[in-house]
Amino acid sequence: MIDTHAVREAVMNDRATIFQQLSEIVSYHSVHGDPSLSDQAAGAARWVHQALTEAGLEVESITTADGSTALIGTRAPAEGQPTVLLYCHHDVVPAGDPAAWTSEPCTLTERAGRWYGRGAADCKGNLVMHLAALRAVAASGGTQVGLTVVVEGSEEKGGEGLDTLIEERPELFAADAIMIADTGNAAVGTPTLTTSLRGGAQLTVTVRTLEAPVHSGLFGGAAPDAAFALVRTLDSLRDVEGRTVIEGVDTSARWEGEPYSPEDFRKDAGVLDGVRLAGSNNDAPADFLWARPAISITGLTSTPVSEAVNAVAPVAQAKLNLRVPAGMPAAKTAEAVAEHLRKHAPWGAQIEVEIDDVNDGFATDVQAPALSLLRECLAEAYGTEHSATLGSGGSIPLTTKLHQAHPGAEIALFGVEEPQCLIHSADESVDPTEIEHVAIAEALFLLRYGQ
Repeated sequence: MIDTHAVREAVMNDRATIFQQLSEIVSYHSVHGDPSLSDQAAGAARWVHQALTEAGLEVESITTADGSTALIGTRAPAEGQPTVLLYCHHDVVPAGDPAAWTSEPCTLTERAGRWYGRGAADCKGNLVMHLAALRAVAASGGTQVGLTVVVEGSEEKGGEGLDTLIEERPELFAADAIMIADTGNAAVGTPTLTTSLRGGAQLTVTVRTLEAPVHSGLFGGAAPDAAFALVRTLDSLRDVEGRTVIEGVDTSARWEGEPYSPEDFRKDAGVLDGVRLAGSNNDAPADFLWARPAISITGLTSTPVSEAVNAVAPVAQAKLNLRVPAGMPAAKTAEAVAEHLRKHAPWGAQIEVEIDDVNDGFATDVQAPALSLLRECLAEAYGTEHSATLGSGGSIPLTTKLHQAHPGAEIALFGVEEPQCLIHSADESVDPTEIEHVAIAEALFLLRYGQ
């Protein structure tokens, strides 16, 4: 009989250790691929190796194909028992301008009940959550299930290294249940399982109209302006209500799961007063986020404002981020976007579209046995009647790779993140109660799974 109270007490009495561990790992500005920060990434990897060893696991440190470091800790199952894989990552996105932060980004700082620092939520908060769960399991007498803990080092740069490792050594990732802690709850205190992830692609659009810049006084008005041509081309991807339009692609699907109210979305996204959300009254935020393709302009280049002169631009360029719902082929949709753009370039402007970083979405069955058990454990940990199930607008290509390598494994998506965390932004933070509650749920799952 699992003593739920004892598990809860073990985690709740562990906050000082959780804070200390998160402080230590957040102190590493572990950005993969930046030569000036290679010592930080290496330091974070060493820290994870030591932490997993102290958790009683046999740890292998693997330099992956992209030069990052993956740590894999294992403990064999008892005879006849299943194996559970726990996943997170130790790399982060760059902290950016320190002046944009209220406190030093690589120093974990407590303010108003939240802990601030780069990676505090994404994904070092999930790392220390796993460690807290393992300590609670040990305090409760241990588990008979096998354990594999995977902590990768280049997720924020696409995770190419781990993807290649899965292809080359799939046996390292063999498991009956795979617990990917890199998403989170709908709100603080609302236990949530993520049921779907968007796929997507990156598109670089280049429009050319002139051989070189020409004087706007002598030629402006008649000369085809590449910047205007690009703007008009991109504008064709939205209708008057702001809904995405891609010729040949259905962009009108409805989300059938739990809703995301416009009021909550406005608050979570920081929408300014008086600014309308995309769509009409018949559209819901969840439709746009989890059921339909979406296109964002993530970069736009012509002549920088600081360098502007009275000249007509000969070339303009944009970077587009395409997101597609689970079940919609990312490569086919990206090519449809490219063809749409080619057709809508005005005035015969020359247009080139390059497509990169294509990945398909992923959907999971929350009624499957392991996921059903995890939902029960999450609800019990939070003291609620049930756990919510939501889609995620983000992408985790790893899920598809793991599913291809081990199609029989159940894959769960959950974690300590929630909208207030502001992951990837200045003043990223985590609510420590989320770390505690998710750790309690994971510990209960590890103690009950296979029993």
